[in-house]
Amino acid sequence: MAKKVSRRLRELQAKVEDRAYEPLEALKLLQETATAKFPESAEAHIRLGIDPKYTDQQLRTTVALPKGTGQVVRVAVIARGEKVTEASNSGADLSGSEELIDQIQKGMLDFDVLIATPDMMPQVAKLGRLLGPRGLMPSPKGGTVTFDVTQAIAEFKAGKLEFRADRTGIVHVLFGKATFSTEDLLANLKALQETIDRNRPSGAKGRYWRSIYVSSTMGPSIEVDINALRDMKSTDAA
Repeated sequence: MAKKVSRRLRELQAKVEDRAYEPLEALKLLQETATAKFPESAEAHIRLGIDPKYTDQQLRTTVALPKGTGQVVRVAVIARGEKVTEASNSGADLSGSEELIDQIQKGMLDFDVLIATPDMMPQVAKLGRLLGPRGLMPSPKGGTVTFDVTQAIAEFKAGKLEFRADRTGIVHVLFGKATFSTEDLLANLKALQETIDRNRPSGAKGRYWRSIYVSSTMGPSIEVDINALRDMKSTDAA
């Protein structure tokens, strides 16, 4: 049975032409179609020419959004001894050792990012089945396994995001709020594009970028001209 599309969404979809938009034009349209009764996020959905079932075609990395995410990021830290105190003093919302692992095992997931020090990873490993599917498992690639908890907390609170390509080779990332200025959204989208290019998997063959669409949380998809985005200088987007 086909999913019923609301009248609001049908009217918004009618504003979107079947073409790839210049980046700034696409983001202005995203903001124009963000008409829900709550502050909507800006989302990017990027199809890449990769097959993540092969290890040399997987993409998992972090991006530091220069204009932030617009969201309050709750950070938890699993560490030992003085590192627990350091994490707490550096703004961690939760910090602890084995007792925090026990709480998480019992279903406490009141955080958006989980950082762990390397010496705690053998114990954290038992949380894999719980945290893995939610994208919360600490990893060195994601910058969430580190002894420098102060810097990691600061970066994630300021707008650093971890993302990965799903099993179909599509990346889904929030890159700000629809209420941001268009220029700030563009700066974040440009940072995301550069990060994906910089971390191109070694096994990616042929055309890497297949398509990029942006939308607000409840809005229609808008195609972005990827060549125009890649040709922009970071300073143009700042």
